[in-house]
Parts: sequence; C-alpha cells; structure tokens
Amino acid sequence: MTDSTAVSARDVVHRYGDRLALAHFDLDVPAGRVFGILGPNGSGKTTFVSLLAAMQQPQEGTLEVFGLPPSAALRARVGTVFQENALDPLMTPSEHLALAGRMFGLDRSTARSRAASLLDQFGLGGRERERIGSLSGGMRRRLEMTRALLHKPELLLLDEPTTGVDADERALLWEQLRDQGTTIILATNDLAEADHVCDDVAFLREGHVVAVGSPAALKEGLRRDSVRIGWAGDARATGDELRSWLGVGTVVERDREVIVTVDDASSFVPHLFARWPGAIRAVAVEPASLEDAYFHHVGRRGDAAAREDR
Repeated sequence: MTDSTAVSARDVVHRYGDRLALAHFDLDVPAGRVFGILGPNGSGKTTFVSLLAAMQQPQEGTLEVFGLPPSAALRARVGTVFQENALDPLMTPSEHLALAGRMFGLDRSTARSRAASLLDQFGLGGRERERIGSLSGGMRRRLEMTRALLHKPELLLLDEPTTGVDADERALLWEQLRDQGTTIILATNDLAEADHVCDDVAFLREGHVVAVGSPAALKEGLRRDSVRIGWAGDARATGDELRSWLGVGTVVERDREVIVTVDDASSFVPHLFARWPGAIRAVAVEPASLEDAYFHHVGRRGDAAAREDR
C-alpha cells in the first residue's frame, strides 16, 4: 500500500454459508479518483462495499483503507450511501443532518455550518425545514449525499446511488461530488453512467476481478465498431451464426436487439441485410462502448446462474 492508494485488497475471501461472494479478490484503488465497481448481481459488489464500510470483516485475506484494516474507528474517514433509503420521512433535513453530525462527533456549530453549505451545494437550500417525506426521490438522494459528506470523509462509498434518479438529478449529483475532492468508489450496474463519470473501473464476475483500467483503456482492446441491430422478431436465433462470421467479436442478444462488435461495420452491415432481407428494422453503428468492454470480459447475465447480490 502506498500514499497514492486509498484501498488495497489482497486475496480477500468472503462467504455467506456455502456461497462464495468474494473469491481471492485483489484490487487497488488509487486515491483521489472516481473508481467504478461493475458486475452483475451476485458478482460481489455490495459485499466489497460492506467490507470497506466495516459492516463485516473479510474471512480471509487482507483489506486496507488508507493503510489500516476497516474498523469502527476508521468510519470517521469514510462516507457511505447504500442502495436502500435510510431517511426518516417524518424528520426534516436539518434534523437529519444534526443527528448525523452528533453521530460523526461534530460539535453543533460545525455540523450546522457544514450542513447549510452542503444543502446549498446540492440544491436543497430553503428546503431544510420541510418533512423529508415531502421531498422528491432525487432530493432525498441528494440529502443522503449531504449526510455522507457532512464529516468531510476521505473515502466515499456509493452503492447504486442514482437508481431511480432522473438525468438532470444525476448531473447535479456528480457535479457536486467531483467538487469534493475525495476518493469515490461507485458500485453500479449503470454502464453508461460509469463510462461518463469514472476515472477507472473494475469488472467483477463471480467474486473475482476480471479486468481493471480506465474506460478508454478497456475499450481499446475491442473490435473497432459496435453495431446495434433491431429485428422484426426474436433475434436470439441469429447469434450463433453471427459469431461464425469473419471479423465479428462479441455478440449479445436481447429479445429483438442484437449488439455485435466488428472489425469493419461498412462491410458487415451490407452482408447483414443480404443474409436477412426484410427481417431488420434498425441498424445503428457506434464506437465501442464500456458496455461492449463489459460484455467482452464479464459475459452476458445468462451465461451463469443468476445469484442474489449481497
């Protein structure tokens, strides 16, 4: 572990009964960056975040946050926003943040000052005396962010923080989060959001890290073009044939859509229409995306038995 590393995991193993959630898990998270943890349900994302938050301890291996094992004492340097809403709808934002300030050990004046500043930053100024239950879902999510940042944490853990939040709310959240200058670990299934906001990402599969790098670096090793094909009927039967074509990389079927990475879309698309005349309803050609890289390394959700994420 170095001064430039916020989190270091080495050979971490964690089980829930017979189920292996993290399997010899290795990862380094650089300090001061937005780091995405991406993987299907059951891949170990939430388990890893819960270990960092010292909600449980790894059963094997070593895990360090700023050079120390996660502990209750270390929580003073860590902020968390989990998937589930943890707000009391009968309280006001001011009451909620005052309680959080006491839990973080802040004196009343400091907590009040920081709360007022954060509420303004996150667009909640003037709403501090309203019942939380009257706030919109996006506002409640922003309030959870203010609570997590109240004690100026060095590490912020976000587990699906923008689920159900509209695009404008997401943009506001990330604009303010990046201004905090803290290390952020984002566990998410939203590949487009991760591509947009993350400096680095790790792909997880069945408790293992299978690829790590910047979104740009992970996309570099793929075929050059991504072709999205809309079909008139069920497209899944076309996948096996497309995989056999020269110049085709990954093929992902989704009911009436197939996503194919290819060496050269200009030669692939005419061949496509010649093979299935009248069956294709739409074609879109895009540069390779983080989603393409994800499916390349992780595979489709149906490739392994679905398991509940912990």
